Amino acid sequence: MIRILLIALLVAIAPVPAFANDADLYTGAVAVTGQGAAERRDVVPQALAHVLRKLSGTRDLESVPGLADALQTAPSLLVTFYYETVEHPLPDGAVREELRLMARFAEPGVDALMRQLRLPVWPPQRNATEIWLVIDDGSGRRILPTEFDYLRFALDDAAELRGLPLRWPQPDEEGMYPVDLQLLWGGYTEDLASPRGDGVLILTAGREGPLWNLRANLGFRGQNWSWRRSDYDLQAGLLDALQAAIDQVAAVSAIAPGDLGAWSYDLTVTGLRGAADYEACLAWLQGLSIVERVAVVSAGPAQVTFRLDLNAMPRYLQDAIGAGRLLEYDQEQDRYRMRGTTGER
Repeated sequence: MIRILLIALLVAIAPVPAFANDADLYTGAVAVTGQGAAERRDVVPQALAHVLRKLSGTRDLESVPGLADALQTAPSLLVTFYYETVEHPLPDGAVREELRLMARFAEPGVDALMRQLRLPVWPPQRNATEIWLVIDDGSGRRILPTEFDYLRFALDDAAELRGLPLRWPQPDEEGMYPVDLQLLWGGYTEDLASPRGDGVLILTAGREGPLWNLRANLGFRGQNWSWRRSDYDLQAGLLDALQAAIDQVAAVSAIAPGDLGAWSYDLTVTGLRGAADYEACLAWLQGLSIVERVAVVSAGPAQVTFRLDLNAMPRYLQDAIGAGRLLEYDQEQDRYRMRGTTGER
């Protein structure tokens, strides 16, 4: 415990490190026709708008008061840029190339714009959403048939541009999935829900002549939603359903502008088995976007009480802890404890 207290004094006042995917969230992508300077100047504001969409989770920014003027500050916030060629697989097996300008903007300036425009803040700690795609083209229901693999790229790309990673379940060596196909086709996200509250999205598509009947079922943090639509273009219909699902995840996760501010919160963590556990807990707390500063109030056998300076209401901290894999709430003791042992996490 002496060693833990010494580490607390030396480390707890250190600056909070940037979260691992912050850099991606502050980089905007725009499709361009070339690498000329004139076109780059024209589209840099669009790249900044893309960053604001990712950080806020707000897909429709056009109605935000003051947006046009805010986007004109894009050149002054630009840190660096580069170009990236993205290859889009097509249904016929061909590939369409798309050139994108990737523009990285200064985080403090963008954060100030977010506050100025009173946009919600979608925290960067975003667990991957598990996605299932079941298609019936008239030959039976199948999970992501090989001939429709191009849809996987399209959905991954669209989700990445929104700042939400997807996780595709993998079949076993015999190509089988550990889930009842009827359960997937029925959209029973409740039976697939993660105990941590990670999102589960089931997309189903059944063909009737030239028309595709689509359904999306989303389970997230104990809630469930469903959408239906029909479309002659399978990819367009699935992308529309995905965007609606991401809108819902962002709406549930985002911090409302009125809930931003300065709060202090004391968090007691038990079950610490030594310095390694303490260091892991401290580093994880410092990595949360809602946490501005961490200090140690007290330490005892196998437990430490941290004082956290927050930039939003404490309930958002509780959401972040619940979505993580390090701490779990002990209802009897009304405090948090480490999950498992250091080696099991």
